[in-house]
Amino acid sequence: MIVKKTTKTTKKTNKPALLETIIEAVKDKKGKDIVVVDLREITTRVCDYFIICNADSNTHVQSIARGVEDNVKVLMSEKPFSKEGLINSQWVLIDYVSVVVHILETSFREYYNLEGLWADATITHYASE
Repeated sequence: MIVKKTTKTTKKTNKPALLETIIEAVKDKKGKDIVVVDLREITTRVCDYFIICNADSNTHVQSIARGVEDNVKVLMSEKPFSKEGLINSQWVLIDYVSVVVHILETSFREYYNLEGLWADATITHYASE
């Protein structure tokens, strides 16, 4: 559910609020196995956080991606820096610079094992609803 924002945000992105907004959007669209990978202690990191989830089909991947983008735009007044993978929708990446969202079909997530690649990071699991 998208809720209209009533107050104006500052230009500086509030990372915890951005994380929570994205996680809630993923949950709302029934994303599965949601994890946040905190990369802030990794010296060679590409961003501060990864949010990773999986979906049952490419249509489900698209739905989650649209939900994330819509919620962040409405609630945080933020647009992604870049988006990739929307044509095939097997692995969609939405880049908010400090937070990068990975939405994968289940078989792609199992194969690429992103959490394993960043095993030195702190990983937090969120219950799917």
